[in-house]
Amino acid sequence: MKRQHLHTAITSLFICLCGKAGAYSFAEYSDSTLHLSEISITAVKTVASEEKGSCAATQLSRAEIERRNIVNNKDISIIVPNFYIPDYGSRITSSIYVRGIGARIDQPVVGLNIDNIPVINKDNYDFDLLDIESIEVLRGPQSTLHGRNTMGGLISVSTLSPLSYQGTRIMAEYGNHNSIKAGVSNYTAFSEHAGIGAGIYYTHTDGFFTNAGNGEKCDKENAIRASLKFEWIPREGLTVLNAASLSAVRQGGYAYEYIKTGEINYNDTCFYRRNTILDGLTIKWQHEKFLLTGVASYQYIDDNMTLDQDFLPKDYFTLTQKKKEHATTADIVMKSADSSKFRWLGGLFGFYRHSNSQAPVTFKDYGISQLIEKHWYDQNPMHPITWDERVLPLNSEFHNPGFGLAAYGEAAADISQLTLTAGLRLDFESSRLRYDNTCHSSYTIDGVFHPVDIEMAGKLKSDFIQLLPTFSVTYNLPGGNTVYASVSKGYKAGGFNTQMFSDVLQQELMEKLMGSGKYDIDDIVSYKPEKSWNYEIGSKISILDGKLTAEAAAFYIDCRDQQLTVFPEGTTTGRIMANAGKTRSAGFELSVSASPADRLQLKASYGYTNAKFVEFDDGKNNYSGKHIPYAPQNTIFASANYTFKINGDFLRYVNVGADMKGAGKIYWNESNSLQQNFYVLLNGNIRLIGEKYSLNLWVKNATGTQYSTFYFVSLEHEFLQRGKPVQFGATLRINI
Repeated sequence: MKRQHLHTAITSLFICLCGKAGAYSFAEYSDSTLHLSEISITAVKTVASEEKGSCAATQLSRAEIERRNIVNNKDISIIVPNFYIPDYGSRITSSIYVRGIGARIDQPVVGLNIDNIPVINKDNYDFDLLDIESIEVLRGPQSTLHGRNTMGGLISVSTLSPLSYQGTRIMAEYGNHNSIKAGVSNYTAFSEHAGIGAGIYYTHTDGFFTNAGNGEKCDKENAIRASLKFEWIPREGLTVLNAASLSAVRQGGYAYEYIKTGEINYNDTCFYRRNTILDGLTIKWQHEKFLLTGVASYQYIDDNMTLDQDFLPKDYFTLTQKKKEHATTADIVMKSADSSKFRWLGGLFGFYRHSNSQAPVTFKDYGISQLIEKHWYDQNPMHPITWDERVLPLNSEFHNPGFGLAAYGEAAADISQLTLTAGLRLDFESSRLRYDNTCHSSYTIDGVFHPVDIEMAGKLKSDFIQLLPTFSVTYNLPGGNTVYASVSKGYKAGGFNTQMFSDVLQQELMEKLMGSGKYDIDDIVSYKPEKSWNYEIGSKISILDGKLTAEAAAFYIDCRDQQLTVFPEGTTTGRIMANAGKTRSAGFELSVSASPADRLQLKASYGYTNAKFVEFDDGKNNYSGKHIPYAPQNTIFASANYTFKINGDFLRYVNVGADMKGAGKIYWNESNSLQQNFYVLLNGNIRLIGEKYSLNLWVKNATGTQYSTFYFVSLEHEFLQRGKPVQFGATLRINI
């Protein structure tokens, strides 16, 4: 009954909004050239224009973002060459792979800026945004200027400004599987120098995959986000921007199917819940001799991931991971004001974060029987063991404070047709871990009661210091075209494998029972920093008055101690970050955009990556020469959009578009014994555009291509997550 009311309400909203659409004003119908705002910290942190920059970059304008219904980072996956974000698990799993490098847990290899706020925690990377103004993706190490989490690149997202747009915007979307998106925002300028924007955005889906264990959709979701943006120019040359947001996600999970049966079938509760706060203040002062920009932020995340970690219809074990984290950042950058032949910038950056988390693993009846009692009986068949309680909790609590400080600079000089650029960053990061792990239970052998009281508490610390240089030379061709070569160092700090403490407790328990070996905490919990050198050559070309633009790049990445997520062999319950010795990645990228006729837009991109282990021996297997798992070897994207001019009173334009996105081959493990072959998704849309509205009828994965987005092993059982099936729906946007 509730669903019928909801459908009626959505239908009524569509009819009501369509009926009023003729009175409103709508944005430009075609893709427009993207010019990054000077308030963007990404634009401030460069001594070259984006057209003449010495790294591969992709920019998306608001018109293209709205036409493609892009609302989060996963929507730009594959559109950007060699840039891949698989959609799996829940919104805590925000894995990003660029040019063969990536990370599934802990720190990412790609940074994320939202209205100048550098998002510190990868667990908060995946959320939908209303009113995105622009997206810029830089590929290759950005560590010299942007620091932590950017050794693979940087995503910079800007939302709409109340000084550039005024009015009310309404968005309503309905798709199959009862997928709903609805948002309303208002932007008001009190004068030419002050404005405020506010919006609220709600999303819902019933989910796409059914858990056979209870007959319910396992990936259902409800999410809401509220945002507030204030811009003020108190006097000429001084700009103040504050962007704040609150968000909440309530999500099911996880759509993992057991390979042997091809079914999603588990019996314990799975969900993900997250509440977040992001607030960032940007102050820019334009002096006649320099530009001074400061950015300060506060970030808070409170989340809970609870899952049936065996993902089988048996009472093995469950995991709950709760975390509360506070973080602050501060960044001050000074940049030369003119565009003379010598340009410079320098900056200071600092952050502090403090995370409190709990990660209890609870063994249930079948898990106790198979993982403890059976192991005992195999060695002691004459003296069977009985666990007194059929629930065995392994409790873990962590306090993980950390901070970082950095000083950086970059300078560029024009010498004839050459531009020489050099930069350097001194980066220091410190991390502390205080752990308190307990297990209290009991068992009986031959009628004798034995208590279990394990308490493990301690402290770990890691400090990392690194020099991060970058060098580039750009040859400036006529017409603003360029050819460049660059060398830069990427870096990702080390950390702690907190998810392994349940296995540490389990091994401690087995050592007490049978005298078997146990983990060395320092070895299994800590992992080292990851470092890389990136060598790149490329070119950026624009000809025929901008009707044809192209970007090409070739790269070679030499990586040491690459951080990879691995699942220890045997009946372990955790996953760890391991350092993979030496790896190398080589490949190339090509992006082309053309407008061969009025109102016709063609785009295509292709990325190829060959990423392999050079040296990786985990003590049991030698994987040297094998492909690095989870990163696709090929990404391909092609799109065509044509706009018919109608000039009616109600209907002005009709835009017809189609695109294809392909990725693969993707190896799922270090031995390369399992893989996802290359696959292609076909998408299409018809967009009706009036003066004040647009109605977009769209379809994704129109052919119903079956493909997998993730693979893992738990208790020697193999699982896959399938990609989403056919999706279709309608999106209505109205500008008042």
